[in-house]
Amino acid sequence: MGEDLLYDLARRGLLVLTLAALPPLGAALAIGLVIGLVQAATSINEATLSFVPKLVGVFLVLVLFGGLIGGLLVDFTREAIEAIPALVR
Repeated sequence: MGEDLLYDLARRGLLVLTLAALPPLGAALAIGLVIGLVQAATSINEATLSFVPKLVGVFLVLVLFGGLIGGLLVDFTREAIEAIPALVR
């Protein structure tokens, strides 16, 4: 019984990790793609040019979705802590 609970907890942990990382990584990917296309079209090969827009984009995504991501992490942590007694048996 504890093995099934541990398996479900690990599976849910991977899902929560994916959902928490997806918005900032997706924003960085999209911004990097747009900046890369602009750099290719204009022949500007400055590596640091994409850093500031990515930083601002990730910051804005974290401001917008930070509460949602935090709530997701808090809920998972609460579930994991409440599952400890069932895992020890």
